[in-house]
Amino acid sequence: MTQPLVSIGLVTWNSAACLPATLEALTQQRYPAVEIVVVDNASTDDSVNRAQAYFPNAQLILNPENRGFCGGHNQSIHASHGIYYIALNPDVVMNPNYISALVDALESHPECGSAAGKLLQAPGIIDSTGLFINRRRQQYLRGHGEADQGQYDTPGEVFGVDGAAPLYRREMLEDIKINGQYFDEIFFAHKEDVDLAWRARLLGWGCWYTSSAVAFHERSFKPGQRKIVSPAIRVHAIKNRYLLLIKNELPAGWFRDGLQILWYDLKIFVYISLFERSSLKAVGILWQNWSRVWDWRKKIRRRMRVKPIEILSWFK
Repeated sequence: MTQPLVSIGLVTWNSAACLPATLEALTQQRYPAVEIVVVDNASTDDSVNRAQAYFPNAQLILNPENRGFCGGHNQSIHASHGIYYIALNPDVVMNPNYISALVDALESHPECGSAAGKLLQAPGIIDSTGLFINRRRQQYLRGHGEADQGQYDTPGEVFGVDGAAPLYRREMLEDIKINGQYFDEIFFAHKEDVDLAWRARLLGWGCWYTSSAVAFHERSFKPGQRKIVSPAIRVHAIKNRYLLLIKNELPAGWFRDGLQILWYDLKIFVYISLFERSSLKAVGILWQNWSRVWDWRKKIRRRMRVKPIEILSWFK
């Protein structure tokens, strides 16, 4: 039986230090039908040479500037041919059956457009078992930081998949793209996986979680560690929260949870006004791109295939 082709998209930006472990694990995958696409975002280190040393036949795209996670993976998806697509972070080390377990999950659940595995920070410590959003519209990683005692071993639906090593069905990606983009490139990086998951849900696609797919992801930007990340990433984090709300939130969501959302955002605004004024740049970026963002919202709403109550049931 012919197995469906899986495209692996690897977007690098000065990733040479962590690439060898990721690439070595990729060579050990037991799933045979794989193609590799490497997109380099103008690295100044040895990222490209290291990738080519492991996969000399990989398709290589060299960008003259850093196009971010979103731009890089959009290029990779357009250039790839697989029935499935994995957006692989250069710091994720997959167990040998990772790809096959995720493919099996989606082959068994045609209603789902994406699949999530169990990501571990270290042996026995969970990084993520699925992506969720609470009633403040704050995204969180299920199980993050918990000891892995089998509490998330039961397979089932989750809201979405974390962007470190997701498997996407190409049919879904083509269905939910807007203006030729799968990941919205105004996000650049951070929360783009949440945006794609939310849009997919609105358009009727589910996401399946299986603990049989295990990978290690140390994660450089951990929840609760905002102060140690660069000012540029902080700006993206603020900007992208409001992009999520403007593009995807429903009137029914504002009616039910509006007070919780606004109270949470008031605290964010007070904090950045007093202690992180550089992040106020996010407001200007949103204003400059308002017509584009609103265009995305209108197109998503026109194509929405689920009832509001179905979406709201995920926000707990």
